[in-house]
Amino acid sequence: MSATAEAGRTMIGDHSTGTATAAIAGPILYARGGDGERHDLAALLVLPDGIGAPELLPDSGDPARPIVLATCFGRTVWRYDFSLPADRDSAYRLGGERFTVASPAASDRRIVYVSCNGQETGDLDRLDTERDAMWERLAAEHRRTPFALMLQGGDQLYADDVLLAHPSVERWAAAPRDARGDIGFEPEADAAVRRFYFERYLGNFGRTAMRTVAAEVPSVMMWDDHDIIDGWGSHPGALLDSPVGRGLFAAARDMFLLFQVAGSDAALPATVPDRSGATLGLAIGFPGLTILAPDLRSERRPDQVMGSAGWSFLESALAATPARNRVLMMSSVPALGPRLSWVEAVADMLPVRNKYEDDMRDQWQSRVHRDEWIRFLSLLAARQEAADQPLTLVSGEIHLATRGEMRLTDGSQLHQLVASGISHPAPSRSYPMLLGFLARFGQSPLPGQPIRLHPLPGQRWTYVAERNYLVLSFEEEALQAEWELERGGRTPPLAL
Repeated sequence: MSATAEAGRTMIGDHSTGTATAAIAGPILYARGGDGERHDLAALLVLPDGIGAPELLPDSGDPARPIVLATCFGRTVWRYDFSLPADRDSAYRLGGERFTVASPAASDRRIVYVSCNGQETGDLDRLDTERDAMWERLAAEHRRTPFALMLQGGDQLYADDVLLAHPSVERWAAAPRDARGDIGFEPEADAAVRRFYFERYLGNFGRTAMRTVAAEVPSVMMWDDHDIIDGWGSHPGALLDSPVGRGLFAAARDMFLLFQVAGSDAALPATVPDRSGATLGLAIGFPGLTILAPDLRSERRPDQVMGSAGWSFLESALAATPARNRVLMMSSVPALGPRLSWVEAVADMLPVRNKYEDDMRDQWQSRVHRDEWIRFLSLLAARQEAADQPLTLVSGEIHLATRGEMRLTDGSQLHQLVASGISHPAPSRSYPMLLGFLARFGQSPLPGQPIRLHPLPGQRWTYVAERNYLVLSFEEEALQAEWELERGGRTPPLAL
C-alpha cells in the first residue's frame, strides 16, 4: 500500500471490547435512494484480515451489522446497509467517530459533481497539496454548507499503469494489435492485475481529503475508460477480445462493482436494475429527483456505445421515472459537443490516425455512433417534453468545464453541464481552442433541435482549461448550477 493510503487510515473501535484498529479505507458512503421518510445507504469499510468490523450505529434505528463483501490480498471489505431519516440531517457512528449526513430529500439539498480523479501516469506519486487541491477545497465547502449527494461521473481512478502489473501484460501492451490474441492470461497475471486495481482504489479512497468527503456524502458513481484502461471499448476487437483484454476487463469490472457500487455479481444492489449484470447502469430515486447513470463501457465496441441491455435499461428507467421528478442524467462522455466528423475525416488520412482513433470513437458525436447518438438525444428530448420537470445532463471526461443546450420542439432547453477534472491537470491551451473553434459550427442531429455550446457564466471562452467541480443547488423545484474553478474561483449561478 502507498504511504498516502497508510496516512489516510482511521481508528475504528469495537465498543464491546474497547479495542481499536486502523481501517485501511472507509467508511465510504453510497446512495441507495429513499422516500420522504427513509434515506437508504450503504457504507464500505476495509480492514486487515482477521479484524472484526464494529457495528455501525445510526442516530435513530437499530445498529447495522456488517456483511463480508470480499476478501482480497490480506484485507476484508465489509458492507453495512442502513437507513437514516430523510426529512432532516442525521448522523451515524462507526468506532469512535460520528459522521453527519445531510438530507437528500430536503428542498434546499446541494449536490456536487466531480470527474477525472487522477492522471494517466504517476498519479499517486504527486504531492498531496498539488493533486488534491480541489478535493481540499470541496471538503472545506462541505464543512461550511454540507452536500447531500456526490455524483462521480467517470474515471474515478486512472488505472492505465495496470499494463505494467505483470510481464505478460506488458508484452501484450507492446505487441502489435493483430498479435495480442496469442498472449495468454495466466493465473499469476490475473492475480497481479486484480491486486493493482484493488490497491489503486485503496490509494484513492485512503487520501485524507477524499476520505473526509466520502464518509459523509453518499456517492453515485459510474465508471469510464480509465477505470479499466484508456479507451476501453473503442479499441479494435482483436485487442478487446484477446485473453489479456478480457482478463483486464473482468478484473476492472469486479473492482468497480466492489468499490464504486458496493456490490458484486452475487450481491447486486437494487440500484442496478439489470439483474443479469450485462450492463451496470444505475437508477436512484428520491422525492422529486431521479438520478440515472447509463453504463457506457460494459457493452462498448468500436461501432457501439451500448448494447441491447444498456438501451433496455435506459428506456425502462426513463419510463419508470415519475413525471414530477427532475432527472439528472450522468453521461460519462458529453452528449452535447462540437462537430467531430471533420476531425475524424482528417485523422483517417494521417498515418498516425490510430493514436487518436479511440479518443474520437469514445465520443457520442463520432460518426460511427451517430445513430446511437440520435437515439440517446431523442430519448432525453421525449422525456423532457412529456414530463412535468426538466432533465439535465451532467458529464465529465474532457478535462475542461463547459455547458451546452439543445433547443427542443416545445421551445424548452435541454441543458448539459460539464465538469472535468477534479484532480487531472488542465490541458494545454490549444485543446480548448480547437474544441471552441469546432463548437462554432454547431450540430443539429435532431431536425429543428439545434445544439449550441456556451461559456460558463462570467467566462469569455466556451471551454475553461482549469481543474473544477460542479455544485447543483436546489430551492424547492428551482435548480441552479455553479462551477468552482481552480484559478477563477466560483462562477455566478446559472438558473436551470
